[in-house]
Amino acid sequence: MADLFASETAAGNTPLAERLRPTCLADVVGQQHLLGADGALSRMVAAGRLPNLIFWGPPGTGKTTIARLLADACGYRFVGVSAVMTSTADLKAIFAAAKVAGTRTLLFVDEIHRFNRSQQDGFLGPMEDGTVTLVGATTENPSFELNAAILSRAQVLVLERLDEDALGALLARAEAAEGRALPLDPHARGALLAGADGDGRFLLGQVETLLSLDVPEPLDLAGMAAVLQRRVPVYDKDRDGHYDLISALHKSLRGSDPDAALYWLARMLVAGEEPLYVLRRLVRFASEDIGLADSNALVVALAAKDSYDFLGSPEGELAIAQACLYLATAPKSNAAYVAQKAAWKAARESGSLPPPKHIVNAPTRLMRELGHGAGYAYDHDAPDGFSGADYFPEQMGRKQFYTPTERGRERAIAERLAEWARLRAQRRG
Repeated sequence: MADLFASETAAGNTPLAERLRPTCLADVVGQQHLLGADGALSRMVAAGRLPNLIFWGPPGTGKTTIARLLADACGYRFVGVSAVMTSTADLKAIFAAAKVAGTRTLLFVDEIHRFNRSQQDGFLGPMEDGTVTLVGATTENPSFELNAAILSRAQVLVLERLDEDALGALLARAEAAEGRALPLDPHARGALLAGADGDGRFLLGQVETLLSLDVPEPLDLAGMAAVLQRRVPVYDKDRDGHYDLISALHKSLRGSDPDAALYWLARMLVAGEEPLYVLRRLVRFASEDIGLADSNALVVALAAKDSYDFLGSPEGELAIAQACLYLATAPKSNAAYVAQKAAWKAARESGSLPPPKHIVNAPTRLMRELGHGAGYAYDHDAPDGFSGADYFPEQMGRKQFYTPTERGRERAIAERLAEWARLRAQRRG
């Protein structure tokens, strides 16, 4: 009787997410691009043989479940481990057992990016000789976190965050299993799905909490918020979330979309990004993507940095938002950025060419006798304050690196440069 009681207690403590884990691939939600009729995984199951795979996707999207079901569907022995809890000795024991198992072994490694480079290399032999079929799961970009040797031997499949329809299907499945509806009004129900942020496991944890309540009336938004914890946005400051969001911010600024830029800025700061990192990117953007089309952009970005240094958070974040909006709405030009790249390239390729003698200082008699400074035209004494002299090395000839656009202040700069080009040609002719 004691054993029976213990098993019943254990079953009662099993999380809802585990109790609702799909028992066949057809029950998996949200990954139709892989499991639909023409999906890559469906074709593998039809063939009855699995290659080495890497599942890359956010938390709660079904990576572990799909691996288990693939093993069942194709007749593989399933062995699952977590890289966080598994040593090199553990892996060697798994490989040894797989050799004598008498059946194909699917080794599922959760958080595979947690293994260091030498540990990852340990998979190569067993993968190549067929001892195991590796299915690794990672929330991080495999290009950066996994050895090239593993990637060359495995297919990378991307799992998508669960959309509202997929999350809704999970919610309905939970209500059916528990035999009652969630105690939420329609607005709170919608907010529950949105708050899951694409994570099915997190949603089912919230659902389990709500189904345990005994409330006389359905909860509204405020009532639900009082009961449930708020999901912290998925954001690792030194990993993909960091680089993906700063890229989204930069490209929204470049695309002159102030609303999208402000949204991505907010996403980063709300998730705990270091404000000075964001400010460094804004200062860079002011030169790279605006430049002389609005030279005040750099001033505004630097002023935002000074304001944040002075005020700190949260007051100083308003200055960051102001700079973000200024940069997004400013005229855009990458002419200065292109000119810098071209000039640096020319400098590397031209070696040590000396400047023309007429613009070299001649502080000594010998240098004057050698012709240094001879024929230098002082531009302020020339008509229009422009001499038209050539300042490039004689062996190099004149080059054009900077070509202003017709946007913002660069239109006036372009007109000025065109006039100087006309005067230069006239005074040399």
